[in-house]
Amino acid sequence: MQLIKRLAGCVRDAKKYAIWTLIFIVGEAIIETFLPFITADLINKISKENMDTGEVVKVGILLAVMALLSLACGGIAGFTSARASSSFSRNIRHDLFDKIQTYSFTNIDKFSSSSLVTRMTTDVSNVQMAFMMLIRIAVRSPLMLIFSLIMSFRMGGWLAMAFVIVVPVLVIGLLLIAKYAMPAFRAVFHKYDHLNESIEENVRGSRVVKSFSREEYEKKKFGEKAEDIRADFTKAERIVALNTPLMQFCMYFNMIFVLIVGSMLAIKFRGTTIDVGHISAILTYGVQVLMSLMSLSMIYVMLTMSIESAKRVCEVLFEESALKNPESPVMTVRDGSIVYEDVNFKYSAAAQKNALSGINLTIPSGATVGIIGGTGSGKSSLVQLIPRLYDVSEGSVKVGGVDVRDYDMDVLRSEVAMVLQKNLLFSGTIKENLRWGNENASDEELIEACRLAQADDFVRSFPDGYDTKIEQGGTNVSGGQKQRLCIARALLKKPKILILDDSTSAVDTKTDALIRQGFASYIPQTTKIIIAQRIASVQEADLIVVMENGQIHACGNHEELMQTSTIYREVYEQQTNGGVKA
Repeated sequence: MQLIKRLAGCVRDAKKYAIWTLIFIVGEAIIETFLPFITADLINKISKENMDTGEVVKVGILLAVMALLSLACGGIAGFTSARASSSFSRNIRHDLFDKIQTYSFTNIDKFSSSSLVTRMTTDVSNVQMAFMMLIRIAVRSPLMLIFSLIMSFRMGGWLAMAFVIVVPVLVIGLLLIAKYAMPAFRAVFHKYDHLNESIEENVRGSRVVKSFSREEYEKKKFGEKAEDIRADFTKAERIVALNTPLMQFCMYFNMIFVLIVGSMLAIKFRGTTIDVGHISAILTYGVQVLMSLMSLSMIYVMLTMSIESAKRVCEVLFEESALKNPESPVMTVRDGSIVYEDVNFKYSAAAQKNALSGINLTIPSGATVGIIGGTGSGKSSLVQLIPRLYDVSEGSVKVGGVDVRDYDMDVLRSEVAMVLQKNLLFSGTIKENLRWGNENASDEELIEACRLAQADDFVRSFPDGYDTKIEQGGTNVSGGQKQRLCIARALLKKPKILILDDSTSAVDTKTDALIRQGFASYIPQTTKIIIAQRIASVQEADLIVVMENGQIHACGNHEELMQTSTIYREVYEQQTNGGVKA
């Protein structure tokens, strides 16, 4: 019921089209039920009386008008149901997208990006189709079934008892078919996630795939997953295909029974109990009954499939973000000071090991802090706690003297700018990308930020300059150019805290130094945290933090660490004297 209630909340503006669909479907069903009745009466009159041509024409016109009305009702219902279902699916996708925007990284990690894409595309399409069938076929088929059975017994008496034999056989057969087909359909949805994951991974890593000449391997991997889905669908479709022979068996049995028994009765009683018109009508009603049952069976199959999709959609809609605003959030960040107090952190409650352990660190506002450490030492984990991309497992992180969990998240994040090693540029012009940092920035401010980030020269080298189109993912600019544009975007934000997570790894040491000089002049009051692999990038920092195995190994300036930290000294010597110059 929760699932139905939640999806019903997505109907909204589709409701009026759904209601109109129901009205026209009822009209179509009533008209179609009366057509065989009028036709049978006409046949009986023709066979028993010398009807004049005018009477035949009148009845013919009536039948033509009713047929046109039925066609019009069906056509309008088709239009309104399509409008209702497309509006319904649009609302679901809108709600899904809005919900995902509230997710923390923990929530996204739970579902995976490929699964979320599948739920917003394939699963929503299945729910859309089910909704259209519910407001159209699922209303029409039961009405046609009931009306046709009533008219059959009214016109044919006990001859309509043929349905007592045929209907249970068809119902039981269709239920068995659906029962054995459903497991295969259910399995497909989870496999779609893995297929989309393979596509996403391949597209993102296309350069790596080509550089290692692994195209054939990727084709084989994708082919195996696609074949797995095909096999499940084939199995399910083979079972569902039994609907047709079962339907034909029941239809032909009904026709043979009605024709043989009806003909015998018509001959024996000379049309006093049943005649040719009645037999014709019962045959037509028989087809209507069986086709209605067939439609209901297909609805059952589709709805069963769609229930799985609906569950997957509602899982996203029901999921609550792991991060929430407090009831009375702090709406102002005083300054860029940062304090870690006894911080322990792991990415999930089920994780065996902490990503960070026993972190105690104080960073004054406006300070420049360098963080170095090997891969997996916890550098990125440490800074992701500042804008509250994740919450600490134990302890607290304070910004401006206030626990980050007490801030309004939008307020906190508006004062923290992060530039990642693999930062993202969006489709659009360079200007549009830069204005993500400040949507109201003037052209002069854009140019100044790019000049400080050492991006102005290469931007001006493009034929369209700052109006140059960036392709999806920024594939038409180099790694170093992308990083500098992302740094300029962060500078436009003029944050109280700027975090550079190995974001100058793709630029040379001279450019790196010029960028850091730009920080000192442009945002002197901003706290700057620089994660780097090169000692040269952090050597002049006020404080350098050395991370190892999720813990702070040492803190101090360059001279102090050269004396007290073996890790720092070894890295420095390797980079300056060991032939791996920065």
